Amino acid sequence: MLDFLDFSFLDALDIILVAILLYYVYKLLKGTVAINIFIGIALVIFIWKITEALQMKMLSGLLGALISLGAIAILIVFQPEVRKFLLMLGSTNFTNKRNFLKQLNFLKTEIQTTTDVESIVTACEEMASTKTGALIVLERTQNLDFVKFSGDKMNIEINKPIIKSIFYKNSPLHDGAIIIKENFIIAARVILPLSNKKLPARFGLRHKAAIGISEKTDALCLVVSEETGQMSYIKDGEFVLFKNSNELIETIRYDLN
Repeated sequence: MLDFLDFSFLDALDIILVAILLYYVYKLLKGTVAINIFIGIALVIFIWKITEALQMKMLSGLLGALISLGAIAILIVFQPEVRKFLLMLGSTNFTNKRNFLKQLNFLKTEIQTTTDVESIVTACEEMASTKTGALIVLERTQNLDFVKFSGDKMNIEINKPIIKSIFYKNSPLHDGAIIIKENFIIAARVILPLSNKKLPARFGLRHKAAIGISEKTDALCLVVSEETGQMSYIKDGEFVLFKNSNELIETIRYDLN
């Protein structure tokens, strides 16, 4: 009767791996409509396991058939999230100790970002005042090499004048996006994948590109509109609202952590 209390090393490893998998799934779905679907599926699976344990054969069989038949439907519903998850796994460089540990940074209680967020936001504010278009991508845990190589490789420490000079209208680097990793601009004039979302007419290709890369990865994006001079912050394929620059700086710092 007490056989279920037997606990081995493999049981502990199984629990840890499932916890990591669920964390990454939650991280991908957080802030999207899909999180509600995921919670509903998780509840159905939980009830199914309970009915199996209680040997309620008819109900457990019905729920098991429903889950198995719904597997294909789940893949269709979560197609963008599945793509993003596989891309995240494929872009993880397990041979690089630093990058591998970065993937596990959720185990840390407090992390301090090295990125000079204040200089980035201040540069965007000044470019917005002159209606200078800009697209800045902040790399987080997922590697952006697959888009970085479409532009010009760089290794420049962040500061306000550098960012403004790159996006100056007569600069040869002003078209496309810049990618920032930690506190360095690692690429400029980068071509990003465009989103298929329909946006209001006031949003242009920069916004579609920012939404596109943030849908496929966990990158953060700052966009300055050349037409309106409005500054936008985009995360997980959605616009994030902010009241002022100070709130935006704190939000970006929190998201980078």
